[in-house]
Amino acid sequence: MFKSRKFVISVAAAAGIITIPMLSALALQRTSTAQPDLDLIGGVIGLVERAYVHPVGTDELTKDALKGMLNRLDPHSDYMDEKEFKDMQTDMAGQFGGLGMQISGQGGVPKIVAPIDGTPAARAKLEPGDDIIKVGDSSTQGMGLREVVDMLRGKPGSKVTITILRGKEPPFDVTLTREIIKVASVKSELKPEGIGYVRISQFGDDTSDGFKNALTKLKTDAKDGLKGLVIDVRQDPGGLLTAAVDVAGNLLDGGTVVSIRGRQPDDQRVFSAPSKGDMLPGVPVVVLINGASASASEIVAGALQDRKRGIVMGTQSFGKGSVQTVIPIKGRGAVRMTTALYYTPSGRSIQDEGITPDIVQEAPKDQQIAGGAMLREGALRGAIANPGQLGSDGKPGAAKPKASGAAAATDKPAASSPPIKADLIGKPEDAQLNAAIAYLGKRADNQTAPKAQ
Repeated sequence: MFKSRKFVISVAAAAGIITIPMLSALALQRTSTAQPDLDLIGGVIGLVERAYVHPVGTDELTKDALKGMLNRLDPHSDYMDEKEFKDMQTDMAGQFGGLGMQISGQGGVPKIVAPIDGTPAARAKLEPGDDIIKVGDSSTQGMGLREVVDMLRGKPGSKVTITILRGKEPPFDVTLTREIIKVASVKSELKPEGIGYVRISQFGDDTSDGFKNALTKLKTDAKDGLKGLVIDVRQDPGGLLTAAVDVAGNLLDGGTVVSIRGRQPDDQRVFSAPSKGDMLPGVPVVVLINGASASASEIVAGALQDRKRGIVMGTQSFGKGSVQTVIPIKGRGAVRMTTALYYTPSGRSIQDEGITPDIVQEAPKDQQIAGGAMLREGALRGAIANPGQLGSDGKPGAAKPKASGAAAATDKPAASSPPIKADLIGKPEDAQLNAAIAYLGKRADNQTAPKAQ
């Protein structure tokens, strides 16, 4: 019944995956659930079918029961019916009709994680942290994330009005025209200072080739040689694990990029860079991150930081260090379940904590999203606790304990500083980017980049 499984490492509604073989034992083995528990579930479903005030179908009850079971595990586990699963596969392909924004469903109201560059959402200046409280005349309070996505999508050229709640501002309406969203995840530019700039908006199917092509073009365009490289993953919610490994691998000569650890043998893996894979040997690198940089973005930043191949600049990242496995169920959709945590080359987990930049560089107040402080992974309901250093006694998969009273007041901060306005990213006035360029210019004048470890 269960087919091959796939890994998901994105915080957004649309996520990239990779396929790996699945253990037949995992697919076929009956769980240890006691028969009385199964009888209880079946009995309650039967009771609702017989006695609820309105007729309810078995399929609907089963779907809701599965969703409830998985949703309570952590913020990223879920059950998808056949339509939802097909929609997710459409998202993965990187081309679909819609508005061009990635959303999450925490807190009972859909929240914008990031608008995708060059799309209706970005042109309308929607911002990370915006709450979508209505789509048309329908309130989104308590609505399932997939239902919201279905309402936002539609025929290209058609219009949809959404109501946005932004910080302390009064709610306001935005009318957008749907279009085919073609996600070009990599953009690059040679800055006048001789610094290469690569912007990665998400880690998709085209990212690996796009990043490699960008580095090749930058090397060609820099007649006097590159003085440095800025990799910008601010407001990048993640995506394909393989794309993250490939991006980091293009700047490393062999060695570990990331490892994952879970309970199943297939969830004990080490992903390595190719031997002599560094395309820019000796060129110093800065990775720009912020509170909306998650999962695959954090893998790249953590790998280059741990391997001493790059400096991480910006603000604390989101802190999503878990891996979700997508297990298709023949004719009945798929299960998406957290099965592992990932670790940087030094063995640290960024789950619930994020990547701490080597150089803290906040966006200036006038470039920050007003009232746009970003919730981080640790603030999400049911977030998995950080297990500690790989090989320590920390055990992956434990739910973060809920603090209360005085303990809550001393817990780690739930918010990161407000991120930069999306329409300023990569522009000449982008202060964080300018700080990275200035750092690399001084670095190139004074010394060469150390060899990666």
